[in-house]
Amino acid sequence: MAQVTLNQVRKVYPNGAEALEASTFTIPDGELCVLVGPSGCGKSTMLRMVAGLEDITEGEVSIGDRVVNDIDPADRNIAMVFQNYALYPHMSVARNMGYGLKNRGMDRGQIAAKVREAAEMLNLTEFLDRRPSQLSGGQRQRVAMGRAIVREPDLFLFDEPLSNLDAKLRNQMRIEIRALQRRLGTTAMYVTHDQVEAMTMADRIIVLSNGHIEQIGTPNEIYEHPASTFVASFMGAPPMNLLTAEAGQGRVTLPGGDVVPQAGVNGHTGPVQVGIRPEDIIPSPQGELTLNVDIIEELGAQRLLHGQMAGQAFSVAVPKDQEAVTGEMRLALKPGAVHLFDADQGRRLG
Repeated sequence: MAQVTLNQVRKVYPNGAEALEASTFTIPDGELCVLVGPSGCGKSTMLRMVAGLEDITEGEVSIGDRVVNDIDPADRNIAMVFQNYALYPHMSVARNMGYGLKNRGMDRGQIAAKVREAAEMLNLTEFLDRRPSQLSGGQRQRVAMGRAIVREPDLFLFDEPLSNLDAKLRNQMRIEIRALQRRLGTTAMYVTHDQVEAMTMADRIIVLSNGHIEQIGTPNEIYEHPASTFVASFMGAPPMNLLTAEAGQGRVTLPGGDVVPQAGVNGHTGPVQVGIRPEDIIPSPQGELTLNVDIIEELGAQRLLHGQMAGQAFSVAVPKDQEAVTGEMRLALKPGAVHLFDADQGRRLG
């Protein structure tokens, strides 16, 4: 196990394109840190630089007390799990799991013992003699994880390992990976574009956009106090509503004249973005805001009401037993529901 530190790490390609701005952060020993963001944001590039598979333009990467910039990937004592499993099709599950140890020159008896231990941990014991083609996608992913576990690395690196699985299996596997990482206590970096994976698995989340770190925090900090409109809209399902409004005279006013309750402007004047999560809203005849509902989306446990507020798209999440019809609806806000952002830069106000 080891702490991971990036100190002003930057990646620029030979054509001048900056894949990652200078980034500094530390992942404490034993923590599972999730890098999340849309495709092309730099998360996989960051992971590959830690692994040694991508050259570092500037800065230092440390694993434990070693700066590893000039250390070969094979000597960094890391284990990487990919989305395509990267298993040898002609080898059995047992040989796939123990292959890295064989290359290290470990005794066959020791290899067999480590493989059996990992297989029991991952419920793979009955499949040790099978080949990857005889396994399901979830079982193949377990084999890839077993191959990582037997190496007893200082650091696990997961590069979108669940992307090839169906939704039900993805839900099951993320629980298994999280439970396994906690049991082993090994530091882990996990890359995904799925914000649900990030929220449910992480001790801490790093949100990236266009090679820039938007925010670092616990899942609760990211969700409750998004640092920018990008984080606010990216983290959350359904995403946060963002409305253009005007701050002035101690209040925030929507186009059309409705005043947003709870919006403390802290002396700010001018255009702002008002953020309100769909689940932080209560239908109420005495509510201060008006929504014109166009579409009702049935999701089983809840309903999503989609429509227009002050001429802008807006959604509300209500329980399944909440009566809902199209047309005009008055809304009240739960305490702490309103988030304010600068209209130009999209950064959080207050």
